[in-house]
Amino acid sequence: MTTVVTYGTFDLFHIGHVRLLKRLHSLGDRLVVGLSSDEFNTVKGKNVVIPYEDRKEILLSCRYVDDVFQENCWEQKREDLEREGADIFAMGDDWIGKFDDLQDIVKVVYLPRTQDVSTTELKTVISEIQNEKIREVQSLTEHLNALIQRL
Repeated sequence: MTTVVTYGTFDLFHIGHVRLLKRLHSLGDRLVVGLSSDEFNTVKGKNVVIPYEDRKEILLSCRYVDDVFQENCWEQKREDLEREGADIFAMGDDWIGKFDDLQDIVKVVYLPRTQDVSTTELKTVISEIQNEKIREVQSLTEHLNALIQRL
């Protein structure tokens, strides 16, 4: 049985995540995900929208994922890979070269990310929508204040 291990935050689960997990699963018989804790995401400078336990439940409901464990720090990867009996350690190609030091215990694979889809882009779009709504409310408030002053 070939075990594949990957890591990630998987916030705002989207089609890019599904496609990545599908490709990762196709590399072996068992896919295990190291899911970054909320605290570790803070250390990494990431603000998650969906809390850890919910992200874990979402991943476990995905047919490509066999198991999930918590990632709490950068340094735990070697121990995790050994504990899980990993044959392949795979990440998105935005991490190329970062984990080559693990090649002494596993095959390290970097897969291309899904084009034009990312959690960061989703958060940017949501923020732009939120900012537009704020501008609309401010404009409406200014208009109402002007009307009230004329009365």
